[in-house]
Amino acid sequence: MLVSLGAWLQVFFSMEEGPRAKQMAQRVATAVSITRSALIYAPPSVRPALLLDLATKESLRVQPREPTDTLAPLPNSNYWNHVAAEIKDRLGPDTYIMWSVNDASGIWVSFEINNDEYWLVFDREQIGLTAGAEWLGWGATALLLALIGAAVSVRFVNRPLAQLAKVARQLARGETPSPLPEKGPAEIRDMNIAFNRMARDIRQTEADREIMLAGISHDLRTPLARMRLEIEMSAVSDEARQAIDEDLAQIDHSIGQLMEYARPAGMVPEQGVDVSSVLRDVYERERSHTETLGDMLTASIESNLYAKINAHDLKRIVTNLIENARRYGRSPSDDKARIELTAGQQGNILAIEVRDHGAGIAPTDVQRLLRPFSRGDSARTGVSGAGLGLAIVERLLGHVGGSLELISRPTGGLVARIELPKARTRGMAADAAGSHGTA
Repeated sequence: MLVSLGAWLQVFFSMEEGPRAKQMAQRVATAVSITRSALIYAPPSVRPALLLDLATKESLRVQPREPTDTLAPLPNSNYWNHVAAEIKDRLGPDTYIMWSVNDASGIWVSFEINNDEYWLVFDREQIGLTAGAEWLGWGATALLLALIGAAVSVRFVNRPLAQLAKVARQLARGETPSPLPEKGPAEIRDMNIAFNRMARDIRQTEADREIMLAGISHDLRTPLARMRLEIEMSAVSDEARQAIDEDLAQIDHSIGQLMEYARPAGMVPEQGVDVSSVLRDVYERERSHTETLGDMLTASIESNLYAKINAHDLKRIVTNLIENARRYGRSPSDDKARIELTAGQQGNILAIEVRDHGAGIAPTDVQRLLRPFSRGDSARTGVSGAGLGLAIVERLLGHVGGSLELISRPTGGLVARIELPKARTRGMAADAAGSHGTA
């Protein structure tokens, strides 16, 4: 816009120079002719009063021209060259047009009366172009009006984009977005129609997935429960019964992981959730279960940790990591799992770690294990699974801007580290140092 306005002003100046120069030259020639005629025909006794009247009312001064006058030529510009050429064309080629005479400023034009030579002096403001300050004001006004018009136009263009960004954020948080208006310019209308159709398809897909999960739960787990009952009532040996029961438990676990992976993430809350309280609930529940299996779970959880994450999703994340440590993080020496759950604040990040003392994993296997249906090698596993636990964790963390990192400890074992953006809650400063609580 600035370049366009500058070009427009330059074109306007160029177009104004020619007519303005002719107009000023005509004015000068007319003034010289009238003054010359008035001085010729006026009686000698009236001439002083006439000269005074010209000087006071018309800002025209008449002075005698002397051979010893010190002359300064007009500035060398297109406009003044054009004005001088036009004046000489009207008054004659012998006419002098000067910028100053004897260091007196003005536009000095020579003329002759009965072989006596004179100067007619004009104020420069009368003949020059429009003052720069005035043009600067007009240019600033034009620029301001252009910017106001552009701001109004951009607002009309950006309003549909702002609505699209708003409903996209609603969709990302798992909410049902409000439909976009299917009107306006063709491109905006087509975009809104496509987005509304996509949102409807996503809602329908989620509804179909919920129906599918319910079907899986009913059609697969009910026969498994019936098979377990029949095995308990059958006459097979205890060893065979235990082996079959372990296989059925593994199938049930794999079905549970598949359903967990297919289940959508919950809505991201507007306010921060008390992560410390959620983790303590998970710890109390998982500690009892871990101890019944002959393993051990300890925790060190700081207080006043807040993050924008659904509480149920956070429980799913930490539970999956603890379950993964119970299954794959057993110590090679005594085949027992010793798990540590820690949570604390590090700058603007909440760090949650689940450590075990198992065999660990190779750094080259980290990215592979984060993919769905990937499992560790025989050195770490020793058991089978669907390979969805870490994939579930990473998908739920990605929904809230978190991350998962798997770190093999030099002393043995694996650290599953979760990082979540810190959040503030109403009435509490989440960035306070807080008191440290150990569960």
